[in-house]
Amino acid sequence: MARILLVEDDPPLRAVLFRTLTRAGHTVETASRVAAAAEACRTGAPEILILDLGLPDGDGLEFLASLLPPVRPPSVLVLSARSQESVKVTALDLGADDYLTKPFGTAELLARLRALDRRLHTPPRTAPAASFGEITVDRERSLVTRQGQNVPLTAREYALLLFFLDHPGVLLTTRRILHEVWERDDPELAVYVRVYTARLRRKLERDPRRPRHFVTEIGLGYRFVSGEGE
Repeated sequence: MARILLVEDDPPLRAVLFRTLTRAGHTVETASRVAAAAEACRTGAPEILILDLGLPDGDGLEFLASLLPPVRPPSVLVLSARSQESVKVTALDLGADDYLTKPFGTAELLARLRALDRRLHTPPRTAPAASFGEITVDRERSLVTRQGQNVPLTAREYALLLFFLDHPGVLLTTRRILHEVWERDDPELAVYVRVYTARLRRKLERDPRRPRHFVTEIGLGYRFVSGEGE
């Protein structure tokens, strides 16, 4: 079970979520404002941040953007009544792992958390270090470097990277990536794959605008190409 920081300013909803999460076995700390949430991230080392976007002393998206290692939790689940795709894309682009639109059922929330928790606590598969371009991936230490310099990745970015590395040259449909990396089968969530692949390109490609490794096959999906000349 995970250490969760729940940031929600609606007292009745916060109380319901606190009971639901603790009954599921999670350790839960709560906050209702950005300032308290920032302090809890610094001192409590939560593994999962559940973040409402509409907070009384600031916007949740701005708070998410301000979180940097080592105080940034490994996984972030956004809760919000904002259903516009542009807001979801912004949240994902800032590093959110998942986005749940209010109102929602507790069963769906717990299912999303189980998926995040599995990613956090599944032991890394021992394998030789993999390299492509300027990038080296040390699976044993879960470490990604570019020419010897550490490249910080979120837990979801790293999971997507490993999925690509495990399927070199294979055409991967958006649906398959969603199923394997997000454990979801909703085609409306294709934006998750698009945003996170773009994040990997920005961090790992020499020229993200002309990717050599994380290639889009228009209308089909994505393909990981390991060799510079391929």
